[in-house]
Amino acid sequence: MRKVHINSVQPGEKLARPILQENGNILLGAGVELNQRFIDRLVGLGIDMLFIDDPLTEGLEPTTAIQDSTRKAASDTIFKTMNTLMDQQVTKGRTIAPELGRTFRKVFGDIMQDLIRREDVMVNLTNIHVADSYLFHHSLNVTILAGIMGLARGYNRTQLEELGMGAMLFDIGMTRLPKEILTKTTALTPSERTLMEKHTEDGFNIIRAQHDISLLSAHCALQHHERYDGSGYPRKLKREAIHEYAQIVAIADVYDALTSSRPYRKRYTPSEAIEFLFAAGNTYFELDLIKIFCKHISIYPVATTVLLSSGQVAVVALNDPLAVHRPTVRIIREPDGTAPAAAYQIDLKDQHKLMIVKEL
Repeated sequence: MRKVHINSVQPGEKLARPILQENGNILLGAGVELNQRFIDRLVGLGIDMLFIDDPLTEGLEPTTAIQDSTRKAASDTIFKTMNTLMDQQVTKGRTIAPELGRTFRKVFGDIMQDLIRREDVMVNLTNIHVADSYLFHHSLNVTILAGIMGLARGYNRTQLEELGMGAMLFDIGMTRLPKEILTKTTALTPSERTLMEKHTEDGFNIIRAQHDISLLSAHCALQHHERYDGSGYPRKLKREAIHEYAQIVAIADVYDALTSSRPYRKRYTPSEAIEFLFAAGNTYFELDLIKIFCKHISIYPVATTVLLSSGQVAVVALNDPLAVHRPTVRIIREPDGTAPAAAYQIDLKDQHKLMIVKEL
């Protein structure tokens, strides 16, 4: 399979990976043959990238961070909980929330079991979902990324759970916002921006009211928009005043937001997002944490279509954690635009004059 922009998809091509709805259910399954009506509908749903079958990339399959069944269960839990909170009224100044600790503790435990079992520490978030489900899948992706960071930091079981619960619930304050702000595709007004920024404190208050969730987890909600140089909100905290859990969640939040398609901008490629994070080192985020984070992210994930300096088009076939910028690629188009008679691969570590120019 290979990952391509939807503008490059032709009728008759088949999906290689499913497209997910808000609750993790499948909108279109793997193997579905795409026609123009399907393609147009997917564009309307805000989907810009797809995995498609391709004989020249047979056998190339990106590894997923967690099992499909784990993702489905987690997505469903996040979806139901956030929708319940969105539908609730605020009573006497406080939100009556469901039992968040009991609900999410098992979900995070299942995620961690999947992450611990992984032999490959390079994370590739491969799932494609409709744009309206961004809030739900974003919370799950941030949890996965934060869990990987916690493992890399050598956190014990209690620390992993505190971080994980905070990561899963870090944006829960968004449920207090009017839906017209959540779904707005143009710039927020100053008054709307003020209201939006309240989600950090609202989230903190929702989580800290739970008797079985650590107050440190609640600080992930409160502090995930604080910045290392004091330019963040709500309290303009600096450096070590921001809890490490919140710093980890903030890095994961920004990375997944940048690499997701949004109505008001194009998605960043993983390599572009990592460049942004490094540029923000010791300004927005602690540089040492960014270095740890980036060690576990695939810059060119398997199945990514790339253009080489030779003019050849290739698909990433294999990543080497010791040379993340120099993956092994499979050639699918020669410089003259023809397909090779038989698929062949090039290890870019061995071809010093050949480089990736851009992702396609």
